[in-house]
Amino acid sequence: MKNKQKVCLITGASSGIGRAIAVAMKADGHKLVLTARRKERMDELGSEGVDVVAGDLTSHEFLDSLDKYVYDKFGRCDILFNCAGVQVSDSIENVDIDKMSFMVRLNVESTFRLSYRFLKRFKAKGYGHIINISSILGTKVRATAGAYAGTKYALEALSEALRMELAGTNIKISCIEPGLVMTELHKDWKVHPSISMRIHEPLVTGDIVEAVRYILAQPDHVRIPKLMILPRDHVI
Repeated sequence: MKNKQKVCLITGASSGIGRAIAVAMKADGHKLVLTARRKERMDELGSEGVDVVAGDLTSHEFLDSLDKYVYDKFGRCDILFNCAGVQVSDSIENVDIDKMSFMVRLNVESTFRLSYRFLKRFKAKGYGHIINISSILGTKVRATAGAYAGTKYALEALSEALRMELAGTNIKISCIEPGLVMTELHKDWKVHPSISMRIHEPLVTGDIVEAVRYILAQPDHVRIPKLMILPRDHVI
């Protein structure tokens, strides 16, 4: 990756892909602002070069303060990593509508609001990069997972529309579409998808980190709008 030190805001930084990206970006020498609800998990990453701003991204007041925090502290932001998200998938009979509605607010509304706030800052500065963590389910659907897939389809649509709107500028939009990754996302499922989908070797968060590094290593004139990453056994 290019040696220039970046200022990064990473959402969902307390676990999973967001945490792995935070660890990697810190190791690569970048300045980080991390946000998630679990402050203690982010504090474990240490304080040197890391600012922790804990809060609920579905709170408009909290979310709308993040760009001001970053720009007041550093005067710029180079990369926004939209990693925060949850997955609610269940049958018609068993689905928890309240949890599903929260998922939509977090996965879609919060990501949209944050992206547009930072894009206004990016346009004023003339540069910036948004990296969205989508999913293979941003490109297809499965029974019981329609609502979750819908949130990722929304993220894909936004990313592509923004790419088109920003064509010819120095602002980049990238969307990473992982298949099954071993994180806490499925910890409460009765049957882990690695079993139901017969995926013997799921992805690990380090695989996504290397995809991020690949995207960031590209020269200024290159765009990587979408990057799908699947485990070897992935079929459907």
